[in-house]
Amino acid sequence: MNTTVNNLNNNLKKVLIANRGEIAVRIIRACRDYGIQTVAVYADADINAQHVQLADEAYALTGNSPTETYLNIPRLLDVATRSGATMVHPGYGFLSERAEFAQAVIDAGLIWIGPDPETIDELGDKVKARKIARKVGAPLVVGTSEPVRNVQEVVAFAELHGLPIAIKAAFGGGGRGLKVAWRMDEVAELYHSAVREATAAFGRGECFIEQFLDKPRHIEAQVIADKQGNVVVLGTRDCSLQRRNQKLVEEAPAPFLTQEQRERIHQSAKAICAEANYVGAGTVEFLLSAEGTLSFLEVNTRLQVEHPVTEETTGLDLVIEQLRIAEGYPLSIQETPIPRGHSFEFRINAEDAAKGFLPMSGTITEFIPPSGPGIRLDSGVINGSTIPATFDSLMAKLIVTGANREQAIVRARRALNEFKLRGVASVLPFHQAVMEHPDFISDETFNVHTRWIETDFVNELAASLRQLPIEDKNITRTFIEIDGRRHELGLPAGLLTGLAHLAPVGEQPSSQSAIKEKPAEDHRQVKAPISGILHSWVVKEGEQVSEGDVIAVMEAMKMEVQIHAHCAGKITFCAQSGDYQDAESVLAQIE
Repeated sequence: MNTTVNNLNNNLKKVLIANRGEIAVRIIRACRDYGIQTVAVYADADINAQHVQLADEAYALTGNSPTETYLNIPRLLDVATRSGATMVHPGYGFLSERAEFAQAVIDAGLIWIGPDPETIDELGDKVKARKIARKVGAPLVVGTSEPVRNVQEVVAFAELHGLPIAIKAAFGGGGRGLKVAWRMDEVAELYHSAVREATAAFGRGECFIEQFLDKPRHIEAQVIADKQGNVVVLGTRDCSLQRRNQKLVEEAPAPFLTQEQRERIHQSAKAICAEANYVGAGTVEFLLSAEGTLSFLEVNTRLQVEHPVTEETTGLDLVIEQLRIAEGYPLSIQETPIPRGHSFEFRINAEDAAKGFLPMSGTITEFIPPSGPGIRLDSGVINGSTIPATFDSLMAKLIVTGANREQAIVRARRALNEFKLRGVASVLPFHQAVMEHPDFISDETFNVHTRWIETDFVNELAASLRQLPIEDKNITRTFIEIDGRRHELGLPAGLLTGLAHLAPVGEQPSSQSAIKEKPAEDHRQVKAPISGILHSWVVKEGEQVSEGDVIAVMEAMKMEVQIHAHCAGKITFCAQSGDYQDAESVLAQIE
């Protein structure tokens, strides 16, 4: 493909990236290759983030919550106007699947890099998407034809069709707002939890219900389509290795499929996108049961986190392809390519796998990624980067490619062992364990499914040491904003407060004021397992609780974490719902 462009014309183009972290960096690099300038935006916590440093320009959104910043449409459009941006790329997550944002961008006279608002609305509504899938003959399990109105309708569906059932956000994706009920006594709470997550993540809480295939694989097809009506399926990916319905490891092409299954996936994906008049990059997702039952899941009307494995096995830059399509050019590829080798992607999240993949914020003190043949790193962090508690836990993506799956596995082991990351917890130990597990690496069978981590994986990983701040005596870099635009300063660290490196627990801090003496443990205390928002109390103050009861819900890094009573007794609250809580802070006492 010839992606040479007229630099004179492209100098007049400028892309506002309405996102942060790894995907913002990825888009910046593609724009550089394509010859287009970039504009970054940032929340207060991201003022020193890598995407801010790499962009040609960077503007403050002011605030730290997603609602104040990366979900704030008026503020984003204001930056587009002030910066002179001509195009907007939403990345993934945040506003990437919000039709009203796409329409607002178009109404402002800018080029939207993505599907038409009408298509986003139609396919983003999971109920409407199911109707399209049914119309074109795609495989489907039983589900509600419209969003349910209350918990009674959920219970009625479960009684009629049996368990397990999936409760799914009608206007979202990425595993958020998705709950699977295996017992009748958990249906009500899981429905309310799905509504809460969907409202927080997508601004709408409607959910629909469908039968859940037991121990399914998660298979998806990468699709691209241009404004001339051409639709091409680039191939398949397997994304079955998940925790909390969010992916950890992906690979392309999807292994251990029959030729019939692969063709059915390709045909169904192409037919769904053609029926919806799709334009741009998108993903059609399916579930495949252990018995071979295939069922349409949803369409993600955006670039996927796992798009690099498709790039590595096709030789196509999907972000550049998005830019070309947005400008009206036809697809640079006209038919499904033959895969060139095999590729894995490992999401490097700031999570402690030994503690149920709890997200952990903090500052990275060592970041040494691997290199060598077949290794690619898409990262949003470097040494010294801070991982805030208010946004997604994804730090980087390690992509490993080989001539075949066997070679890719060998290279992945080597790369994961080379990777050095300290200062925050990461899922690297889990990835290392998976690449030795026969359920995943066997060349004869593939026993991994979407709940494999919860049901089959024996978690014997060591917990990460909690990190504490110490004083930084060196010169540090900081930033000021002038008219919302970022400027860099070098100042002695002592002039600033709150800027610190990290040291493991037990290490002597350089300043007595930097760390307080650890108080004696009180077995009555309920402590926050993560830093985040105390979303709600599930019980009432003064209520008698039993050991194991869910008593509260916290939210951090776009995930809900349930807080359980560690003993029986009467509960007294020490924190208010809606307030931010540091990890290990006392939420309540149980007498």
